[in-house]
Amino acid sequence: MAKLTVKDIDVHGKRVFVRVDFNVPTEEKDGKMVITDVTRIKETLPTIRLLIEKGAKIILASHLGRPKGKREPSMSLQPVAEKLSEMIGRPVQFVDDCIGAKVEEAVAKLQIGDILLLENVRFYSEEEANDPSFAEKLAAFADVYVNDAFGSAHRAHASTEGVARVIAKRGGKCVAGLLMEKELKFLGEELEKPARPFVVILGGAKVSDKIGVINRLLEKADTILVGGAMVYTFRLAQGYKTGKSLVEPDKVDVAKAALQKAETRKVKFLLPIDDVIAIPVQTDKVDKKGKPIVEYKDIRINKDLNCPDEYAGLD
Repeated sequence: MAKLTVKDIDVHGKRVFVRVDFNVPTEEKDGKMVITDVTRIKETLPTIRLLIEKGAKIILASHLGRPKGKREPSMSLQPVAEKLSEMIGRPVQFVDDCIGAKVEEAVAKLQIGDILLLENVRFYSEEEANDPSFAEKLAAFADVYVNDAFGSAHRAHASTEGVARVIAKRGGKCVAGLLMEKELKFLGEELEKPARPFVVILGGAKVSDKIGVINRLLEKADTILVGGAMVYTFRLAQGYKTGKSLVEPDKVDVAKAALQKAETRKVKFLLPIDDVIAIPVQTDKVDKKGKPIVEYKDIRINKDLNCPDEYAGLD
């Protein structure tokens, strides 16, 4: 069944809360955080432009990084507002909070076609907890909810699930953005009769984040190539040693089930035959985001599927 999208509803003059995925890579340069890849911003432009054409007052919300419920200047979305303004060719207002009086004032000043970007929703721990009270505060100044954050939609957080529930309860429309529509179409309609041979390349750190997609694709694909850190959970499931690599020991049974399903369905499930490994060395340093800095020594290519105990797989 087709999902309602921004194309299907009247948003003229309405305050539209759009959950986007602006979790972009950044680095510090000359004392300022600089965006190093604008792909995720670029992917939201069709939805934002359509809302402008339809006369909406646009309120954008996103997370950036993992600030763990604290204000972390290096994870502010202000640089994203500046980059978005540059890319879309019109002003993008920014407010350094996502709830409360500052947001109320900024939203009240919005004119038709204006864009407002809220501060990082993960500056509040209530976001990831999907706290109902926090969701109410996020939704307080919105009439319509649009989810265009496909990369975050699998997480039931306040801005991805709670706000939609609040707005729907009071009779507001909750719809998909154009990026969400495109991705859902691929996962739905386009996978029903894919061209053959159908080869899928998957990456990512966690099996737990991808298992739903993997199970779906195992019913359609001829070959699946897996990369990223989740490789090590699959290797662990196959009985290999993973050393100090990033693994999810509690997901080994899930990985085993996926491997068994691939074998049963005669899907080629391919893992890397070699990787780059190194010995991780803990330091007392932290980066600008407050994360411990790990240094590596004896970086080398490993052609054995077992990872030595003192090493971690890197790539």
